Amino acid sequence: MVRRKIDSDPISEGGDALVVLITVASREEAERIARRLVEDRLAACVNIVPQVRSFFIWQGKFSQEDECLLVAKSRRARFPELTAAVKQLHSYSVPEIIALPILVGSADYLRWMADST
Repeated sequence: MVRRKIDSDPISEGGDALVVLITVASREEAERIARRLVEDRLAACVNIVPQVRSFFIWQGKFSQEDECLLVAKSRRARFPELTAAVKQLHSYSVPEIIALPILVGSADYLRWMADST
């Protein structure tokens, strides 16, 4: 087995960096929320996946819906404000707003994320 030396500069630990997943009912709603999160510096970047199909139990009944998925890059320190902004703009009474830690990533990208939020 040959091991290549990895330069420590291109890769960095994520620290408080998060990926936040948010589902919404429509493309228009996705764009409205994405714009607000970026303009208010609650997220450095938001990607919109235009169509996902969600399967879930709601009020005791099986449901399936076509939705849009927002993938927001943010920081743990901004998560409470991000959540409040999404809830204010969201059409669902119980919106999906979940955060996953970024364990490692491009050092340059993580610095840009931190500077942008």
